[in-house]
Amino acid sequence: MPKTILITGASSGFGEACAKIFAKQGNTLILVARRKQLLDELADNLGKQCDVYTAQVDVSQPASIATFFEQLPSKLGPIDTLINNAGLALGLESADKADINDWETMINTNCLGLVHFTRQVLPSMVANNLGHIVNIGSTAGKWPYPGGNVYGATKAFVQQFSRNLRADLLGKNIRVTNIDPGMAETEFSNIRFKGNNEKAEQVYHNAKPLTAQDIAETVQWVCNRPAHVNINSLEIMPVCQAWGGWEIDRNC
Repeated sequence: MPKTILITGASSGFGEACAKIFAKQGNTLILVARRKQLLDELADNLGKQCDVYTAQVDVSQPASIATFFEQLPSKLGPIDTLINNAGLALGLESADKADINDWETMINTNCLGLVHFTRQVLPSMVANNLGHIVNIGSTAGKWPYPGGNVYGATKAFVQQFSRNLRADLLGKNIRVTNIDPGMAETEFSNIRFKGNNEKAEQVYHNAKPLTAQDIAETVQWVCNRPAHVNINSLEIMPVCQAWGGWEIDRNC
Protein backbone atom coordinates (compact mmCIF):
# COMPACT_ATOMS: atom_id res chain seq x y z
CA MET A 1 0.00 0.00 0.00
CA PRO A 2 1.29 3.52 -0.77
CA LYS A 3 2.55 5.42 2.26
CA THR A 4 3.24 9.00 3.25
CA ILE A 5 7.01 9.28 3.66
CA LEU A 6 8.87 12.25 5.13
CA ILE A 7 12.54 12.51 4.12
CA THR A 8 14.90 15.09 5.61
CA GLY A 9 17.96 16.27 3.72
CA ALA A 10 16.21 15.27 0.51
CA SER A 11 17.89 17.71 -1.89
CA SER A 12 20.93 15.50 -2.58
CA GLY A 13 22.81 12.35 -1.65
CA PHE A 14 21.03 9.60 0.28
CA GLY A 15 17.87 11.68 0.70
CA GLU A 16 17.48 12.40 -2.99
CA ALA A 17 18.14 8.77 -3.89
CA CYS A 18 15.55 7.63 -1.33
CA ALA A 19 12.99 10.04 -2.79
CA LYS A 20 13.52 8.65 -6.28
CA ILE A 21 13.27 5.03 -5.22
CA PHE A 22 10.13 5.53 -3.07
CA ALA A 23 8.48 7.62 -5.79
CA LYS A 24 8.51 4.58 -8.08
CA GLN A 25 6.23 2.83 -5.59
CA GLY A 26 3.66 5.62 -5.80
CA ASN A 27 4.11 6.84 -2.24
CA THR A 28 3.25 10.38 -1.16
CA LEU A 29 6.54 12.16 -0.46
CA ILE A 30 7.23 15.05 1.90
CA LEU A 31 10.72 16.32 1.11
CA VAL A 32 12.56 18.86 3.23
CA ALA A 33 16.00 20.46 2.98
CA ARG A 34 17.65 23.87 3.11
CA ARG A 35 18.05 24.16 -0.68
CA LYS A 36 14.52 24.77 -1.92
CA GLN A 37 15.47 25.11 -5.58
CA LEU A 38 16.99 21.63 -5.65
CA LEU A 39 13.91 20.26 -3.87
CA ASP A 40 11.59 21.84 -6.41
CA GLU A 41 13.63 20.47 -9.31
CA LEU A 42 13.45 17.02 -7.75
CA ALA A 43 9.71 17.37 -7.20
CA ASP A 44 9.22 18.32 -10.86
CA ASN A 45 11.05 15.16 -11.90
CA LEU A 46 9.09 12.93 -9.54
CA GLY A 47 5.67 14.55 -9.90
CA LYS A 48 4.53 12.20 -12.65
CA GLN A 49 5.09 9.19 -10.42
CA CYS A 50 3.60 10.34 -7.12
CA ASP A 51 2.39 13.29 -5.05
CA VAL A 52 5.29 15.41 -3.75
CA TYR A 53 5.28 18.20 -1.18
CA THR A 54 8.45 20.18 -0.55
CA ALA A 55 9.46 22.65 2.14
CA GLN A 56 12.59 24.61 2.95
CA VAL A 57 13.64 23.65 6.48
CA ASP A 58 16.86 24.25 8.39
CA VAL A 59 17.09 21.05 10.40
CA SER A 60 19.58 22.63 12.81
CA GLN A 61 16.97 25.21 13.91
CA PRO A 62 14.08 23.96 16.10
CA ALA A 63 11.97 27.00 15.18
CA SER A 64 12.27 26.14 11.48
CA ILE A 65 11.14 22.58 12.19
CA ALA A 66 8.21 23.74 14.31
CA THR A 67 7.05 26.15 11.59
CA PHE A 68 7.23 23.39 9.00
CA PHE A 69 4.95 21.10 10.98
CA GLU A 70 2.54 23.94 11.73
CA GLN A 71 2.22 24.65 8.01
CA LEU A 72 2.11 21.04 6.83
CA PRO A 73 -1.18 20.52 4.94
CA SER A 74 -3.53 18.17 6.78
CA LYS A 75 -4.59 16.63 3.45
CA LEU A 76 -1.25 14.82 3.34
CA GLY A 77 -2.51 12.65 6.16
CA PRO A 78 -0.48 11.03 8.91
CA ILE A 79 3.19 10.33 8.25
CA ASP A 80 3.76 6.60 7.94
CA THR A 81 7.55 6.65 7.55
CA LEU A 82 10.13 9.18 8.72
CA ILE A 83 13.59 8.95 7.18
CA ASN A 84 15.91 11.07 9.34
CA ASN A 85 18.62 11.52 6.74
CA ALA A 86 19.76 15.14 7.19
CA GLY A 87 23.26 15.29 8.63
CA LEU A 88 26.77 16.49 7.95
CA ALA A 89 30.42 16.40 8.95
CA LEU A 90 32.49 19.57 9.14
CA GLY A 91 36.27 19.57 9.28
CA LEU A 92 38.80 16.87 10.02
CA GLU A 93 41.01 18.71 12.48
CA SER A 94 42.07 17.21 15.80
CA ALA A 95 39.90 18.16 18.76
CA ASP A 96 42.34 20.80 20.04
CA LYS A 97 42.25 22.61 16.69
CA ALA A 98 38.64 22.11 15.63
CA ASP A 99 36.25 25.01 15.08
CA ILE A 100 33.73 25.06 17.94
CA ASN A 101 31.12 26.48 15.57
CA ASP A 102 31.51 23.40 13.37
CA TRP A 103 30.99 21.23 16.42
CA GLU A 104 27.80 23.08 17.33
CA THR A 105 26.46 22.83 13.77
CA MET A 106 27.04 19.07 13.70
CA ILE A 107 25.36 18.59 17.08
CA ASN A 108 22.40 20.79 16.15
CA THR A 109 21.90 19.08 12.78
CA ASN A 110 22.78 15.45 13.46
CA CYS A 111 21.28 15.21 16.95
CA LEU A 112 18.92 18.06 17.73
CA GLY A 113 17.30 18.12 14.29
CA LEU A 114 16.74 14.37 14.27
CA VAL A 115 15.27 14.49 17.77
CA HIS A 116 12.85 17.31 16.92
CA PHE A 117 11.56 15.60 13.76
CA THR A 118 11.12 12.34 15.63
CA ARG A 119 9.25 13.99 18.49
CA GLN A 120 6.90 15.73 16.05
CA VAL A 121 5.83 12.57 14.20
CA LEU A 122 5.75 10.06 17.06
CA PRO A 123 2.44 11.07 18.70
CA SER A 124 0.42 10.38 15.53
CA MET A 125 2.29 7.13 14.94
CA VAL A 126 1.50 6.01 18.48
CA ALA A 127 -2.14 7.10 18.10
CA ASN A 128 -2.43 5.11 14.85
CA ASN A 129 -0.36 2.23 16.24
CA LEU A 130 1.64 2.22 13.02
CA GLY A 131 4.82 3.77 11.67
CA HIS A 132 8.50 3.39 10.86
CA ILE A 133 11.42 5.66 11.77
CA VAL A 134 14.63 5.16 9.82
CA ASN A 135 17.66 6.99 11.19
CA ILE A 136 20.75 7.38 9.02
CA GLY A 137 23.80 7.09 11.25
CA SER A 138 27.37 6.27 10.27
CA THR A 139 30.09 3.71 10.95
CA ALA A 140 31.83 6.70 12.57
CA GLY A 141 29.39 6.24 15.44
CA LYS A 142 31.00 2.90 16.25
CA TRP A 143 34.56 3.14 15.00
CA PRO A 144 36.66 6.21 15.90
CA TYR A 145 39.23 7.80 13.62
CA PRO A 146 41.49 10.86 13.93
CA GLY A 147 39.49 14.00 13.26
CA GLY A 148 36.14 12.24 13.70
CA ASN A 149 35.69 13.63 17.23
CA VAL A 150 32.26 15.36 17.40
CA TYR A 151 30.96 13.93 14.12
CA GLY A 152 31.49 10.39 15.40
CA ALA A 153 29.94 11.32 18.74
CA THR A 154 26.79 12.64 17.06
CA LYS A 155 26.38 9.41 15.12
CA ALA A 156 26.88 7.37 18.27
CA PHE A 157 24.01 9.42 19.69
CA VAL A 158 21.85 8.50 16.67
CA GLN A 159 22.51 4.81 17.22
CA GLN A 160 21.73 4.88 20.94
CA PHE A 161 18.67 7.08 20.45
CA SER A 162 17.37 4.54 17.92
CA ARG A 163 17.82 1.71 20.43
CA ASN A 164 16.06 3.63 23.17
CA LEU A 165 13.17 4.44 20.83
CA ARG A 166 12.72 0.73 20.25
CA ALA A 167 12.63 0.20 24.00
CA ASP A 168 10.05 2.96 24.48
CA LEU A 169 7.88 1.68 21.62
CA LEU A 170 7.79 -1.98 22.61
CA GLY A 171 4.21 -3.20 22.35
CA LYS A 172 3.34 -0.79 19.57
CA ASN A 173 3.42 -1.50 15.84
CA ILE A 174 6.11 1.10 15.22
CA ARG A 175 9.44 0.09 13.77
CA VAL A 176 12.77 1.83 14.31
CA THR A 177 15.87 1.20 12.21
CA ASN A 178 19.37 2.61 12.43
CA ILE A 179 21.48 2.40 9.24
CA ASP A 180 25.22 3.03 9.47
CA PRO A 181 26.89 3.61 6.08
CA GLY A 182 30.64 3.56 5.73
CA MET A 183 32.52 5.43 3.02
CA ALA A 184 30.04 6.69 0.44
CA GLU A 185 30.62 9.15 -2.37
CA THR A 186 28.04 11.94 -2.21
CA GLU A 187 28.45 15.61 -1.27
CA PHE A 188 29.61 14.44 2.16
CA SER A 189 33.33 15.13 1.76
CA ASN A 190 32.77 18.30 -0.26
CA ILE A 191 30.72 19.67 2.64
CA ARG A 192 33.21 18.40 5.22
CA PHE A 193 36.03 20.28 3.50
CA LYS A 194 33.82 23.31 2.84
CA GLY A 195 33.89 23.23 -0.94
CA ASN A 196 37.50 22.10 -1.37
CA ASN A 197 36.93 19.72 -4.29
CA GLU A 198 40.56 18.57 -4.36
CA LYS A 199 40.44 17.36 -0.76
CA ALA A 200 37.03 15.79 -1.29
CA GLU A 201 38.14 13.87 -4.38
CA GLN A 202 41.21 12.57 -2.55
CA VAL A 203 38.97 10.77 -0.06
CA TYR A 204 37.71 8.47 -2.83
CA HIS A 205 40.92 8.26 -4.90
CA ASN A 206 41.54 4.72 -6.19
CA ALA A 207 38.62 3.38 -4.14
CA LYS A 208 35.15 2.13 -4.96
CA PRO A 209 32.92 3.62 -2.24
CA LEU A 210 29.24 3.09 -1.64
CA THR A 211 26.81 5.16 -3.70
CA ALA A 212 23.67 7.00 -2.67
CA GLN A 213 21.72 4.40 -4.64
CA ASP A 214 23.23 1.61 -2.52
CA ILE A 215 21.91 3.20 0.64
CA ALA A 216 18.53 4.09 -0.85
CA GLU A 217 18.01 0.48 -1.93
CA THR A 218 18.90 -0.62 1.60
CA VAL A 219 16.40 1.80 3.12
CA GLN A 220 13.74 0.57 0.71
CA TRP A 221 14.46 -3.05 1.63
CA VAL A 222 14.24 -2.27 5.34
CA CYS A 223 10.93 -0.45 4.91
CA ASN A 224 9.43 -3.20 2.77
CA ARG A 225 9.96 -6.03 5.26
CA PRO A 226 6.76 -7.63 6.58
CA ALA A 227 5.06 -5.52 9.26
CA HIS A 228 6.14 -7.87 12.07
CA VAL A 229 9.84 -7.62 11.12
CA ASN A 230 12.03 -4.86 12.55
CA ILE A 231 15.57 -4.39 11.27
CA ASN A 232 17.20 -2.88 14.35
CA SER A 233 20.52 -1.87 12.88
CA LEU A 234 22.56 -2.31 9.70
CA GLU A 235 26.23 -1.47 9.19
CA ILE A 236 27.28 -1.16 5.56
CA MET A 237 30.76 -0.68 4.14
CA PRO A 238 32.20 -0.94 0.64
CA VAL A 239 34.49 -3.93 0.08
CA CYS A 240 37.46 -1.54 -0.08
CA GLN A 241 36.90 -0.44 3.53
CA ALA A 242 37.44 -2.26 6.84
CA TRP A 243 38.24 -1.54 10.48
CA GLY A 244 41.74 -0.33 11.33
CA GLY A 245 44.06 -1.97 13.80
CA TRP A 246 45.03 -0.53 17.19
CA GLU A 247 47.27 2.54 16.99
CA ILE A 248 50.22 2.60 19.38
CA ASP A 249 52.48 5.59 20.00
CA ARG A 250 55.75 4.19 21.31
CA ASN A 251 57.20 7.63 22.06
CA CYS A 252 54.86 8.50 24.95
